[in-house]
Parts: sequence; structure tokens; C-alpha cells
Amino acid sequence: MAPSEAPVTDDRTPAYLNIDRENHPAVLAGRRSREAVQARDKEAWLANFSADGSVEDPVGPSMFDEEGVGHRGPQQLSEFWDKTIGTTEKIDFVFDREIICGDEVAYIGTIVTRIAGHISEAQGVFTYKADADGKLAALRAFWEVEATMNSLRPA
Repeated sequence: MAPSEAPVTDDRTPAYLNIDRENHPAVLAGRRSREAVQARDKEAWLANFSADGSVEDPVGPSMFDEEGVGHRGPQQLSEFWDKTIGTTEKIDFVFDREIICGDEVAYIGTIVTRIAGHISEAQGVFTYKADADGKLAALRAFWEVEATMNSLRPA
């Protein structure tokens, strides 16, 4: 069947034309990740990842990842938590837009972090990719370190 002939009104409707925004695996994995962060539950956050799951936050070289290769597997993810999330007082996710494609979801918005009596705002695109089991295979955060540092202000 040619793409232009794809049915749109019956049970043969392709998934990409009938996205289940509440139950999409990447949406659920991303939600579990954010809920664990807000609950300060490191074990739940780690358990949400696939065995070879990865985090690039931010994508590219940064003070958290000088080589810009990301953090992969349980040990590196645990270390990432300890040096980033674990040092904060609170993290809020303020997303304005959700875009679902394939096994991934991208959110456009701001992550507001409270740390040491200060607030920073990372504006960017934040992506979550689910594996076949619904586990988080990849979390990637596209935000500019310099702009986020410049947003730092007393709480």
C-alpha cells in the first residue's frame, strides 16, 4: 500500500497517525524519570533505565562530561545522579510542547533547578527514547551551559 493510501479511519490506522499520548512508551519512561527526580528517588530513577541506558545532559562536552560522550550503564548513571541531580534542592520540569516520533518523545521547555539557594533555568529540548520493554534507553538534553549559567539568580 502506498503511503498516500494509508487508512485513517479504521483499526488498520498506522500508529504514527493515531499517537496514544498518555501511554506511549517514551512518554511513560520520561514521566517515570521526572517523577523519580522530583521525589529524589535515585533507585527508582536508575531502575527506569535499560541495562545499557544512557544520559547526555547536556549533549556534548560540559562540566559534567568533559569528553561529551555521555554516561552509559548503571555505574555511570549512578555517578551522574550523584554529581548533578543529587546536589540539587529541587528540579521542576516546565514543558511547553511535546513531540512524539517513533520510540522517542521530545519536550521543548525549561528545567528549573534550585541549588545552594539559587535558581537556574535551562531552556532547551529534552528527549527520551524507550526500548522494546518500555525502559529508558536514552535521555538527551539539549541546553546551553553558558545561557543556563547566566540565568543563575538567588532563590
